[in-house]
Amino acid sequence: MTDKVRVFGLALSALVLLAFLGYALGSARNPESASGVPVMETTSSPTAPVVTAAARKTSAVPKGGRGAFVIAPGDGPLVGRGLVHPYQVAVEVNTGLDAADFAAAVEATLADPRSWTAHGRWGFRRVGPGEPHDFVVRLATPATVDKICGAAGIQTSGEVSCRAGGNVVINLRRWQLAIPPYADHLRDYQHLVVNHEVGHFLGFGHAGCPGRGRPAPAMMPQYFGLDGCVPNAWPYPQAS
Repeated sequence: MTDKVRVFGLALSALVLLAFLGYALGSARNPESASGVPVMETTSSPTAPVVTAAARKTSAVPKGGRGAFVIAPGDGPLVGRGLVHPYQVAVEVNTGLDAADFAAAVEATLADPRSWTAHGRWGFRRVGPGEPHDFVVRLATPATVDKICGAAGIQTSGEVSCRAGGNVVINLRRWQLAIPPYADHLRDYQHLVVNHEVGHFLGFGHAGCPGRGRPAPAMMPQYFGLDGCVPNAWPYPQAS
């Protein structure tokens, strides 16, 4: 064999070896399935988003529903005295909540002596389907709240509740998640939102904080901040 042939052979062998090494390294960086399709490596990433408990709870609240409501059956007791307002309680279909359970929660709020029944100005009695009533307390998904309240010219942006004519509309998101000042006191917030929107039905407008450290008025839009007041769910917190 001549020197030129020997050198050529050695060079060819080196090229083959380099090509093989390049393929092997590339395969290690980009592993393939049996079909030849690249597969993603299952290594953990320190920048992967973390789903918090609050986010899981938020995602569990339906954003919209069918817009149809189930009216709670049966009649409730008369609470308070003075001008009596009969009312119905209704829950939007597909919210996952029972109309009778929601009715019991609303009834408990209005029956409390710190609510609008204080001082004997108003009374309330829950009535069933088909009975005459002055207003309806509705628990609805955010999209349905926006639709009902929007028709009355009130912007709720999927977040807040409203009173629209004879409808006291409670936002399901707020009912289940409350707002930050009430994060650990969900039932207190539920009392607040019922008192606040029923207060609008009774003719009360919004109120401001009367002073730092004092109880926030029930008619204060507490969703937007307390302005130095402390959380309070009741129109007459000192009543007994």
